[in-house]
Amino acid sequence: MELTKDQKTQLLEKLLSFISDNKNVLFDKIIKERTRYLTVVLEDIYQPQNASAVLRTADCFGIQDVHIIENRNEYMINPEVALGASKWLTLHRYNERENNTLAAIQRLKADGYRIVATMPHRSDVLLTDMDMNQKTALFFGTELHGLSEVVQEHADMFVKIPMYGFTESFNISVSAALCLQQLNNRMRKEVIDWKLSESDLLDVKLEWAKSVVRESAKVEKTMFGS
Repeated sequence: MELTKDQKTQLLEKLLSFISDNKNVLFDKIIKERTRYLTVVLEDIYQPQNASAVLRTADCFGIQDVHIIENRNEYMINPEVALGASKWLTLHRYNERENNTLAAIQRLKADGYRIVATMPHRSDVLLTDMDMNQKTALFFGTELHGLSEVVQEHADMFVKIPMYGFTESFNISVSAALCLQQLNNRMRKEVIDWKLSESDLLDVKLEWAKSVVRESAKVEKTMFGS
């Protein structure tokens, strides 16, 4: 059953009453810095260590959403690397279709995102020159195969990280960290409306509360039924 706004508010207030004052203060502090203006998309990442490191990086930079495309490889999380980051993120998994990449792209474009492929390309833009005048979805692929042709065909922009050594590329976790550090800082300085909307604030905070309170499902059922 989909809860109404008033029901979500009531449930959140109830769940927060089971959480310590320190945790409540931390929720209020961190959620003010959360954003959906910039998001990360991982295509067919098969190394749990790298996959988990990206989640940890996204959380540290205040990125709320991570989109996970599973075509050939199942996305696995290494808890020792992620350090619980997945609990605070909204993970969107695409694994029900033959071409999950296209489904992810279509959804993101419908939500107003610019599709940015992080890979060298003849028409690429240096990371340091990229603007943040539009909601942005950063696509990352595997180190071995890179991003699929589907992403390359539908990308609105290609971006590359400046490099000056013999090695041709960074691993995905480092690439994600560099891109998010650069674009996240620029977004927060240049973009006015990067924070969560009122409805998103409620939904995200409710997600967090549910992840902390073990009997949250039971509480919800008691309040509103099945």
